[in-house]
Amino acid sequence: MSNVIFVLGGARSGKSDYALSIARHKNGKNAYFIATCQALDDEMKKRITLHQNARPNHWKTVEAPFDVSGAVKKIGKGTGAIIIDCITLLVSNLMLRGDPEMSIIKEAEKIVVSARKSGYETVIVSNEVGMGIVPENESARRFRDIAGRVNQFIAKKADIVYLMISGLAWRIK
Repeated sequence: MSNVIFVLGGARSGKSDYALSIARHKNGKNAYFIATCQALDDEMKKRITLHQNARPNHWKTVEAPFDVSGAVKKIGKGTGAIIIDCITLLVSNLMLRGDPEMSIIKEAEKIVVSARKSGYETVIVSNEVGMGIVPENESARRFRDIAGRVNQFIAKKADIVYLMISGLAWRIK
């Protein structure tokens, strides 16, 4: 069984940078980065480029906007660590595709199971979306609620959980 490390925090809290540092420390020479973001507009393309430039060129990237658990299963042996970045974008992708809440939570379960069976460290990144104001519209509230339930599930199953605040990692589990 492999460790599952969960890194969550608000926007621009340093989650991705911290996940990269964990993966580098856990034999990052053979790391994989599973990206859930889709480049649907120019702003997202720029954000993706910034994330790519922060990673070593020899790391392998797998784009998996919908089937993260399947991507984890396909990663070969000899990998030191993987990063899944990020769960909230995965939740958004699945919701926009029309997946029901239970299907989205089931994907989170499959991700954790696949990570445990993989044989390498898995660092999962997600946004903490429940600490702000209550969203104005129903779909935004539904997203917040589903993302919160998915985060709770992953946090309970993870071996280690970090909460990022202003670039500082607080180990909470």
